[in-house]
Amino acid sequence: MSKGIIYIMTTAVSGLIKIGKTGSDQFERRMYYLESNGYSNVAALKRCFAIEVDDYDEKETLLHEIFSKSQVGNTELFALNKDLVIRLLSSFEGKQIFPEQEKKDSFEQAEMANQEGLDGQYFHNDKNGNVVAVLKMVGDKYILCAKSILAQNYDGINPPGWRKIRESLKLSKGGILSKDLECSSPSMAAALVAGGARSGFSFWKNKEGKTMKDLIK
Repeated sequence: MSKGIIYIMTTAVSGLIKIGKTGSDQFERRMYYLESNGYSNVAALKRCFAIEVDDYDEKETLLHEIFSKSQVGNTELFALNKDLVIRLLSSFEGKQIFPEQEKKDSFEQAEMANQEGLDGQYFHNDKNGNVVAVLKMVGDKYILCAKSILAQNYDGINPPGWRKIRESLKLSKGGILSKDLECSSPSMAAALVAGGARSGFSFWKNKEGKTMKDLIK
């Protein structure tokens, strides 16, 4: 199986993107050339997504066939919403090359290093003391429990991978999580509930009101 990179680039023309391919060792050189020189009389190309996959020739051909009605002549330019193509490419099995996937933030790094002895259930209450979300920790798994209430506005959630997961969730009326969701860390679960970055250590409390931070001191 031949491995290579399929990429998407935006252009100077709003709504016009380039879908192309290149060898894994040629990616940076190809991006530099296109960003410097343009493509097919279209300028200001800028990389926005790239993924390394097996059988990249066949996969690029498949993409061109799927979006053939939006193709501009015989070029690699398409009148498409880039987010639609990114979602499709993200479903391929492979390694995301651009943008580089962010490393775990400092909250996650701390939590992974200090999780011993924290098994159990943790809660987050609203200002009236009502439980709005439950996190269950079992070994190295963090389960945001069904019926937890998630923030309606999630623009402040980072890293982008967490925000992408939030966008994909189908919630019941009022932002209620319909089934258990495994999270990568307590901070991820906290971000989904709060709608922005939070330290899971300080956000989640046990039934006695002690935070995870309190329990590891």
